[in-house]
Amino acid sequence: MKHLLLSAAVLMAAGVVPNAAGAQDAAPVMPAITRALTPPADKTPRAAVELAPYRYDDILWENDRTAHRIYGRALEAYEPPSGSGIDAWGKNVPWEFAERQLKTGDQHGFHGEGVDFYNVGTARGAGGLGIWFDNKLWTSRNYRSYRILKNGPDVADFEVTYAPWPVDVDRKVWETRRFTLPLGTQFTRLVSTLSSDKPGELIVGVGIGKRTTLADKDGELTVDKAHGILSWWGPESGDHGRMGIAIKVDPAMIVDVKSDADNQLVLLRVQPGKPFVYYSGSVWDKGIAGIRTRAAWDAYVAAAPVDFTPPPAAPRG
Repeated sequence: MKHLLLSAAVLMAAGVVPNAAGAQDAAPVMPAITRALTPPADKTPRAAVELAPYRYDDILWENDRTAHRIYGRALEAYEPPSGSGIDAWGKNVPWEFAERQLKTGDQHGFHGEGVDFYNVGTARGAGGLGIWFDNKLWTSRNYRSYRILKNGPDVADFEVTYAPWPVDVDRKVWETRRFTLPLGTQFTRLVSTLSSDKPGELIVGVGIGKRTTLADKDGELTVDKAHGILSWWGPESGDHGRMGIAIKVDPAMIVDVKSDADNQLVLLRVQPGKPFVYYSGSVWDKGIAGIRTRAAWDAYVAAAPVDFTPPPAAPRG
């Protein structure tokens, strides 16, 4: 795997990128570099997770192919009504870049290694969730606490908790969610455990934000309920290109596929206290993965392996 990743970096430097099928496409035209990032001392591909206390407690995680963040409680006062969606960044190098990108104070600019032009807002972004009740999605605020379980080199693994939030006027729910991103994949594996102050099943909506790029237009959605897939291919966003987002869920849990004003949603039947697994994936069409088209993204998503068996609870301490 390491040799394949380093080969990809060499090919990119030569203007050629291996695509998802192993063929080679000409490297895309990249945005203009506003200010180049200082190169890292170590360019070894690595999966990593970091807390960013200098940026309102964002949590960043990435591997050799993709990068993400979620927002901390401190951001709620600075940027209301900041929410619990999942951000996705494009990257075009196999080594770590997200923390150096964020520390520029201009993470939305292209500094040569990747870019954040995906706008989560209060939507679900790349796989955030909420409770679907009375034809409405009820969502939490930003995460309240975290534990880093493993910070590389082969996997980024962490857990966050979300404080209780209301579902209509007579029920509250809260959540613990584990995020696991190994090397070599576009997909983070998420394990969610929802609790409630009242008994009875919950209908959970796992979502993809509709208008999350600079183009401010809906993307193209592929739905495959039989295989538990929602795959979104974003609109062209100037020289930034496109983002692709996908969700993979256990088909046996699906109640319906819905849409609200902000999100494409797959609805799942969930029991409080019982963990369930789903996957959230993202890709940048100018990035290192070499996935340049909707068809290539849909093919990658369909072939990505899944395991919906919840793992044992992460040990405390």
